[in-house]
Amino acid sequence: MSTMSFVRHGQASFLATDYDQLSTQGEEQSRLLGRYWGVHGFRFDAVYTGPRLRQRQTAELIGESIRHAGGIWPDPVMLPGLDEYDLRGFVKHMAPALAANDSVFANLLEIDQKITLPRERHRSFQAMFEKLLVHWQSETEPIDNVETWPVFRRRVENTIRQIQRNASKSSRVAIVTSGGFIGTTVQSVLAAPDRSALELNWRVRNSSLTELVFTQDRLTLDSFNAVPHLPDPSQWTYR
Repeated sequence: MSTMSFVRHGQASFLATDYDQLSTQGEEQSRLLGRYWGVHGFRFDAVYTGPRLRQRQTAELIGESIRHAGGIWPDPVMLPGLDEYDLRGFVKHMAPALAANDSVFANLLEIDQKITLPRERHRSFQAMFEKLLVHWQSETEPIDNVETWPVFRRRVENTIRQIQRNASKSSRVAIVTSGGFIGTTVQSVLAAPDRSALELNWRVRNSSLTELVFTQDRLTLDSFNAVPHLPDPSQWTYR
């Protein structure tokens, strides 16, 4: 059996002008994971990362730490299929149309746009975003400039199959991506309802580990959302 070790990127820069780069805490989370893997003798045969900067930065920092601790970290291969769903596209193209037809969502969107304090903004954004993603999953008509849920789910499944086919026997593969991709992977492996992909996504911690064991034609969930490299709960973040 081979192993896929999925890593969600470290904490990104929520509320900053550019979300798509690691915060100081996100950098530290990534280094700690690399150190943990290096100290415990983990050896990887292949590393894949999504195209987002936060994903590539996470892979780079893990690699620096794991090599410093004596571990092996191959040069990451970027796979476009490991990209997250398009958060900016949702907010720009899907949210206005939903707000025009759903007063409850319109109110959530208005509250989120008015709040500036970080702690309150995290809560208001999550409330708005959960309703937006539920709408995304249930939408049956194409939305301009937005990847639909069926297309996203198919992209996730096809990318995992690609990694399966490329893996050698009894290999260990690291995959650095985002919460939506990981939640959808687990949902697909468990043959769970679509909504489970969102529920799992919202619980995936930054730099956490989700592991699957696999052969060329089989995938089995081994662990989900583990953070053995972050023993202090104050280091656990979700965005």
